[in-house]
Amino acid sequence: MYQNGGTIKSLLDKVQEKNLVLPAIQREFVWKPEQICSLFDSLLQGYPIGTFLYWKIKPENRNAYQFYEFVQNYHQRDASHCPRLIDIPEHEFVAVLDGQQRVSSLNIGLNGSYHQKIAGKWWSSDDAFPEKLLYLNLLGEPNLDEGTEYDFQFLTKEKAKNSNNTAHWFLVSRIMTEDLDDLTDELDEFIDDKSLVKIARNNIRLLFRTIHDKPLISYYEEENQSLERVLSIFIRMNSGGTPLSYSDLLLSIAVAQWSNLDAREEIHSLVDELNSIGDGFAYSKDLVLKAGLMLSDIGSVGFKVENFNKTNMEKLESNWEAIRDSLRLATSLLASFGFNGQNLRADSAILPIAYFLHFHKRTNEYLSKSQYATDRENLRLWLVKSLLKASGIWGSGLDTLLTGIRAVIQKSDGKVFPVEKIEAFMTSRGKSLKFEEEEIEELAELEYGNKRTYALLSVLFSGFDFSHHFHVDHIYPKSLFSKKLLRQEGLNEEQIDKYQILVNSLANLQLLEGTINNEKRQKMPADWYKLIWPDETARNLHLERQAITYLPESLLDFEQFCFQRKETLISRINQVLNQS
Repeated sequence: MYQNGGTIKSLLDKVQEKNLVLPAIQREFVWKPEQICSLFDSLLQGYPIGTFLYWKIKPENRNAYQFYEFVQNYHQRDASHCPRLIDIPEHEFVAVLDGQQRVSSLNIGLNGSYHQKIAGKWWSSDDAFPEKLLYLNLLGEPNLDEGTEYDFQFLTKEKAKNSNNTAHWFLVSRIMTEDLDDLTDELDEFIDDKSLVKIARNNIRLLFRTIHDKPLISYYEEENQSLERVLSIFIRMNSGGTPLSYSDLLLSIAVAQWSNLDAREEIHSLVDELNSIGDGFAYSKDLVLKAGLMLSDIGSVGFKVENFNKTNMEKLESNWEAIRDSLRLATSLLASFGFNGQNLRADSAILPIAYFLHFHKRTNEYLSKSQYATDRENLRLWLVKSLLKASGIWGSGLDTLLTGIRAVIQKSDGKVFPVEKIEAFMTSRGKSLKFEEEEIEELAELEYGNKRTYALLSVLFSGFDFSHHFHVDHIYPKSLFSKKLLRQEGLNEEQIDKYQILVNSLANLQLLEGTINNEKRQKMPADWYKLIWPDETARNLHLERQAITYLPESLLDFEQFCFQRKETLISRINQVLNQS
């Protein structure tokens, strides 16, 4: 039977008091800032926000299961997981089976903060994750395109100070603790136009009534204490909704069936650990879960219910430590090749590598010992070739491909990564790593910012220690190609348009260590190379390695430079990728 759950304020009070918690079978918080803003807009417009599904936990079962708190201060890098509930209430309490995203969003908006990465900044930089709080523009206009009536936004405190007679930003969390009259009275100090003050006051009053007075929460409560029963309800409630991935549901099964380890904790902590290796990766729990199936030799590697039976989950749990070590080693290997979350085109490409390291019991010695150097290089070339295929090796038919590669590795002697046999199998599955002339031409047209560009450059030019920070760098700096500077060189508008395209083309790109790249800005390459390599023989050797046979000192000859280097690159691409 559905019941009235009171106001949003009373709901969040239960969250703060730990009387409303999350069971371990729940997934992580995944809503974006715009979804939270949309929820608050719906509330103020009077739209229903759905019914919640609760699970009543009796005192005698308080320690039988794992529980978690709701997210309050979300940080995309440092606090993206729900914290584990340490002080479990001794009395009866409630776990939320359906409604986590909504409750967490309300908690973040009214009690917490949201730290989201700024595009283009490094994951390792704290400045990439500024604290943002939820604000309401009390003078905002409806957005007809988006169907929103109220202007909610997550802003930094600094940006929220930019209030005027068209935008007055009100910190939404103040509605939880401050007196309504005080909040409305202060508006006279900040807004000059009395008609606008009236609008702002009405919006604050509406927000206050929505949070404190309106009984907007309704719920259905399940009292059965069996986790199997609850899991069945949970899957039935969620399997029809697209936002919850199927792997989330299967992870719930693993959580319920592991006996000695906490599957949720283990998988999420491993994802975080792997993503912190090198310059940082962007693996998901889906990848780690699929790796668990593959490395445990379970079924067809697919996310199918039959693969998540009790026997298989026991096998996965018993092999977990070795699986974790192999994934760490494989990720460290990719980092030593210079890959990271920004240039690794397909995360699934790590799985055959991890399986080879796991099945043949390779250790950390594989990363550095000279006896493995040739094998590491062959493995790297195979990996890069698989990432360069425009058709997408690691897309459709992935489970069948991985299962087949696993069988090939099982039959190998383990002395080396069996590149030839794996490639032969891939060819039989219509995923050949042979590059035709048209494909080579297409690769030679790659541009700056394409995820395949780093991978291609990394195999065209030998001798780099990729454990250092290497950047994809413009040989002729992009800063020299503004329309103003190009006009000063005497180029017409048609030539300027062509140059601004060519500057980002593969012909004008190289790999350069980050610290050197910073020193090079705005210098003509001929001058810069003479400065860095004053010895002419050493300089020419470096240029030859970089496939630079012609280096004009004037931008007027830039198009000819690109033409000649592209021809050199096409020859080298064919030679490296097809070993001809």
